[in-house]
Amino acid sequence: MTTPRFLQIHTLQSYPAALLNRDDSGLAKRLPFGGSTRTRISSQCLKRHWRVADDEWGLRTLDVPMGVRSREIVSRAVMEPLQKSGKHSPETLAAISAAFQRGVYGKDGVDRAKRQPLLLGWPEVNYLRTKAEEIAASSTDAEDAAKQADALFNDKAMKANLSAMMEAKGTLHAGLEAALFGRMVTSDPAANTDAAVHVAHAFTVHPEESESDYFSVCEDLHEEDDDAGAAHINETELDSGLYYGYVVVDVPALVSNLEGCATTKWSAPDTSRELAGRVVQHLCHLIAKVSPGAKLGSTAPYGYARLTLIEAGTRQPRSLANAFRIPVDWRRALGGTTTAIERLKEEIEALDACYGTTESRRFAAVEKDVSLPGAERLAFDDLAQWVAQSVRDAKA
Repeated sequence: MTTPRFLQIHTLQSYPAALLNRDDSGLAKRLPFGGSTRTRISSQCLKRHWRVADDEWGLRTLDVPMGVRSREIVSRAVMEPLQKSGKHSPETLAAISAAFQRGVYGKDGVDRAKRQPLLLGWPEVNYLRTKAEEIAASSTDAEDAAKQADALFNDKAMKANLSAMMEAKGTLHAGLEAALFGRMVTSDPAANTDAAVHVAHAFTVHPEESESDYFSVCEDLHEEDDDAGAAHINETELDSGLYYGYVVVDVPALVSNLEGCATTKWSAPDTSRELAGRVVQHLCHLIAKVSPGAKLGSTAPYGYARLTLIEAGTRQPRSLANAFRIPVDWRRALGGTTTAIERLKEEIEALDACYGTTESRRFAAVEKDVSLPGAERLAFDDLAQWVAQSVRDAKA
């Protein structure tokens, strides 16, 4: 097959009676597209659930450094262990903490309300903790501790900024999450990492289908003269839909972020792509099987993808979202999922006729009698293994 520079993962996933991703008013997120309003799942929501999934394909099972996203990294992960040790004066630790908050979160970092949540890899956190311990042990008083801590972040000769914590730009010192989904450090642009995995907002292939769910809470300990009514009455929104999802993996960027090599060397014979292959395999399972969702306890919105199509190729990716610019009419389409798959088929055929075909395609589907242009059908486990092997076998 063609050495894949990009992997494109297309999914169709169905959820009934759920509230997968809420906006600031507690309603389902929405998207106007093709003249009709669709229900939407944001890319942030999707990535969050893939990042923290706790199952056999969770990212943590890869046994590589992970990360932590928080406004409290310095307070909780760096200074708290020192405070609990009882070896240093509170004044010294307060001076170190203030300098580290400014160094990590910017000039206003001392004020918790002004900090932005920051993603750091645990190797970076451990680096900060070690430096804080060294300063606390060597300082003569709080003023001396403050000077040493400020120098750590201001003097580049002393490994001043966050980027200096990494042995090489883009290695796993920043954690696996940063290698996959990128990170932005406003206090130190040199520590930024470009995302290797690009995630689109998922949306329903048909107009929104929603209702207000009226519910009540019964009072178990009511008195005899109490009303027989509920102790609480409220309503929430529930939606149903078949969602189109789209994810692109920039394979050179992924290998570069994981291995610390230049993107031009990603397919070189001496560059390891074993971890990249495993990461891609895990991502395929997470994308197809992990369900986002608010109100998990009352809606159980768990479902596997009805269709997963993966394209591996070298040219710039292109979404198949326009297959659903004209929304599927669920009232007339007796086989709604089958109709959506046919729409994808027609879109692929139209794009192939216009631009030609260079991608290798494989797909897995729950529905029977499904075919897609130039695509071989596989069981899902075989599909994920095919993608992983295509990354491992890449040739310059």
